[in-house]
Amino acid sequence: MGDQAADTTLQFRPRFDEDGLITAICVDKQDNAILMVAYMNSEALDLTRKTGLAHFWSRSRNRLWKKGETSGNMLEVSEILVDCDQDCLLFRVAPAGPACHTGRRSCFYRRVTNEGLEMIEE
Repeated sequence: MGDQAADTTLQFRPRFDEDGLITAICVDKQDNAILMVAYMNSEALDLTRKTGLAHFWSRSRNRLWKKGETSGNMLEVSEILVDCDQDCLLFRVAPAGPACHTGRRSCFYRRVTNEGLEMIEE
């Protein structure tokens, strides 16, 4: 059971995990399609809030990165939502191109089936 005061506060107190990260889910502000999931540290969150463009922490490269810094496919943030216990963020974004590094609109382009995976039509 959650802490009722924490669940109803109007103070933004993001809860980063033991690695200093918080999950960030990005959805298209037009149709709420899930585009991608990434992680942020406090610096990425601060930069995102200051610039209006999504910044993340790359766990594989161990560095800060701005979405679209090489591809141009940036994510303009229009709204940030936080879940009840403030350990997950939801970003409503306007994408400037595909969100997935594969060139697809969304990173979620495969469905899990009993036989394995199948492609989802976009």
